[in-house]
Amino acid sequence: MSAPTLARPEIRPAGLARASLTIMRRNLIHIRRMPEMLMDVTIQPVMFVLLFAYVFGASIDAASPAGYREWLLPGIMGQTIAFASFIVAVGLTADIDKGVVDRMRSLPIPPASVLVGRSLSSMLHSSIGIVVMSITGLFIGWRIRGSVLDAVLGYALVLLWGFAMIWIGIWVGSAMRSVEAVNGVMFTTMFPITFLANTFAPTEPMPSWLRTIAEWNPISSLVQAMRELWGNTPPAPDSAAWPLQHPVLMTVLWTVGITAVVAPLALRSFKRRTQD
Repeated sequence: MSAPTLARPEIRPAGLARASLTIMRRNLIHIRRMPEMLMDVTIQPVMFVLLFAYVFGASIDAASPAGYREWLLPGIMGQTIAFASFIVAVGLTADIDKGVVDRMRSLPIPPASVLVGRSLSSMLHSSIGIVVMSITGLFIGWRIRGSVLDAVLGYALVLLWGFAMIWIGIWVGSAMRSVEAVNGVMFTTMFPITFLANTFAPTEPMPSWLRTIAEWNPISSLVQAMRELWGNTPPAPDSAAWPLQHPVLMTVLWTVGITAVVAPLALRSFKRRTQD
């Protein structure tokens, strides 16, 4: 009598949405098991808020109804969402190095789901920081003084900017060969970019050449847009550069432009890296 044979289970290819959500869930479970990964969007932003609000705030003059503390919060949020690229780059490089991406690509799932799932989990990761900073801001005197629609639009711009930053992270994470290399590249680029702007100090007292660079920095447009939408500062003076006089429009244009340029480069680098 022959031994009974076990029927092989049917393998059904998963769609992009289902596979992406599964990979996103996998990344979130990884964060839950290593809660220290949340320090960059919980402890670090609160430290920046308290440090600049109470240590440097007394020596910085900002045109805001509630003073420097209210003027500061959008700047901290702009810096935090810019670091979304850092989170994506480190996580993607680690998955490639450990062979996780290769195992995912061997499954009957769309290849794009690896990047979509990583992007969704990174956006949720960064959104936690925005929520934490909003709550912290309420305790130190920050308020949204605009309309509900303006408030929603301000948060929407932050998330839109985070989408562009994710593509930069995918590009860097695919191009670099180690997590250490990603840390070095992202630290030496993102920190100067986020500080050479109107994030923590007004641009008016800067030397003319430095002020021009700071006001054309995409981060400055994002931060100025949030401040105006939330009623934390009046519109930029006539002496300011054009991006600060039209910050909402420029933030959208910067986001579309960065995504259009970086996304194809990121996809090509990811494909080349994972097929070597």
